[in-house]
Amino acid sequence: MTTIDYASADRKRKKKATLTLLVFAALILITFIISMNTGFIRLSPGELIQTLFGNGTAQQDLILFEFRLPRIVISILVGASLAVSGCVMQGFSRNALADPGILGINAGAGLAVVLYIAFVPIETTSSVMLLPLLAWVGAGVTATIIYMLAFKKGDGLSPTRLLLTGIAIAAAISAAMIVLTLKLSPEQYSFVAKWMAGSIWGSNWKYVMSVLPFFLILLPYVMYKAKVLNVLNMGDHISFGLGINVERERRLLLAAAVGLAASSVSISGGIGFVGLIAPHLVRRLIGPQHQFLIPGAALAGGLLVLMADTLGRWIIQPSEIPAGIVVACIGAPYFLYLLAKSK
Repeated sequence: MTTIDYASADRKRKKKATLTLLVFAALILITFIISMNTGFIRLSPGELIQTLFGNGTAQQDLILFEFRLPRIVISILVGASLAVSGCVMQGFSRNALADPGILGINAGAGLAVVLYIAFVPIETTSSVMLLPLLAWVGAGVTATIIYMLAFKKGDGLSPTRLLLTGIAIAAAISAAMIVLTLKLSPEQYSFVAKWMAGSIWGSNWKYVMSVLPFFLILLPYVMYKAKVLNVLNMGDHISFGLGINVERERRLLLAAAVGLAASSVSISGGIGFVGLIAPHLVRRLIGPQHQFLIPGAALAGGLLVLMADTLGRWIIQPSEIPAGIVVACIGAPYFLYLLAKSK
């Protein structure tokens, strides 16, 4: 293949990737508009436009700006963060089944949040801002344990050991959370049950501000490391040969992935499979190059959680189905399919 052929193929890949990203962005915009008008109280298109431009009634302003818009923004941020976290984990571990939920990272973050909620009320802004940090600590400790158990000197990080260790740790943490919930008050138990099902519970602007800094800092960092991820995906021996400090880069990327997942879990609960489905979907569409895969996964993940939350609010009005349950209905069969395909 000549240099001209390589350049032409590269241009085609970039064009296809750009088109795919634009399609995902357009789908998010469409779902965003639909979601703004989904709920027990409906707003006509005219009322929606008037309210957006400041001409709505006090009730319409309250519904749109204080309830629906924060929830929509949180859904997109949570989905994008979980998808990018899964994309990074799949990249540095070379494990197609890696996902912060399956590997127990979400469970570790959740345990820290539930422990905090059990002893401290979360109505104040200061306590809300602490939730992502506490979740990061819980997820970080869990990730460290999983990494140490899955890593074997001389062999490096085994994808199979990583998956099995993560599943075992997640099961142990889930058991600990069940024991903990037995000691909660009825109000606390009701909240934790909704949280564990993956409900977008932090639906106001202070929760948006609690998770937004993590997203704005860690996503650019992961994008900066896209080429490193491309090399790590080739295997440890090739990475060493190309001058990559494999263990250092893997730990830094793991910390970033844990931060993205933990901050999301702190305000959305246990939404699983997003980090599995979104990267796989985008990888099939635009290929494995992380320069395009990471932003594509972010858009696909945001779209997936926003659609799940919108459907959950619409199907059985005035009640709701948690977004985590809607995503699990899609993600669990897909995980089994990938597990069978991976032999």
